[in-house]
Amino acid sequence: MKRGKPSCVDRSALPALYPTHTHSPLFWEQLGRTVATFGFLEEILGKAIFAFTATRIYRADEIEDAVKAWAPKLESALKDPLKLLADSYGKAVKENQNAKVEDVDELIKSIKGAADVRNILCHASWRPPDAEGKSLPFFVNRRNEEVETKMDIQYLRRIQDNAADLAYAVIDTVTQMGWNFPGSGE
Repeated sequence: MKRGKPSCVDRSALPALYPTHTHSPLFWEQLGRTVATFGFLEEILGKAIFAFTATRIYRADEIEDAVKAWAPKLESALKDPLKLLADSYGKAVKENQNAKVEDVDELIKSIKGAADVRNILCHASWRPPDAEGKSLPFFVNRRNEEVETKMDIQYLRRIQDNAADLAYAVIDTVTQMGWNFPGSGE
């Protein structure tokens, strides 16, 4: 790198909406909707953790310790990232005697896989789209892996649909026990 004369970015020379000016508003809208759907999934997981821990049956000698542990558990459900929420959800399901969740480990695995994609969407720097409207997000994960898949509006929509389907699957695990889902208004 060559050292030159000190300078500053000429902000007045930059295009409007820089650095997002090369993508269509529809691309940014779909990206935002997809990210928001992951927020919905996180909220649903927190409510499901509440439901499974609140409906678990405790022996008399377990109740005092369970009550003490419940508030921190629910607080974590409000602020933990998606992969930790998936783990907490799985633990809550497995500890609830009335849970009838088939393939809960597969659901948890799917949620964790979706979390990897979510991290890309939330933290990437988006390269200009190619002639087909596809953009390669620049993102390096903790394993030093870079994204190799270009994404467009349709790709983002499929990711959004998958995240929504995961949220619906989590809701079903609660309602299949006969309980209303927390916050459903029913």
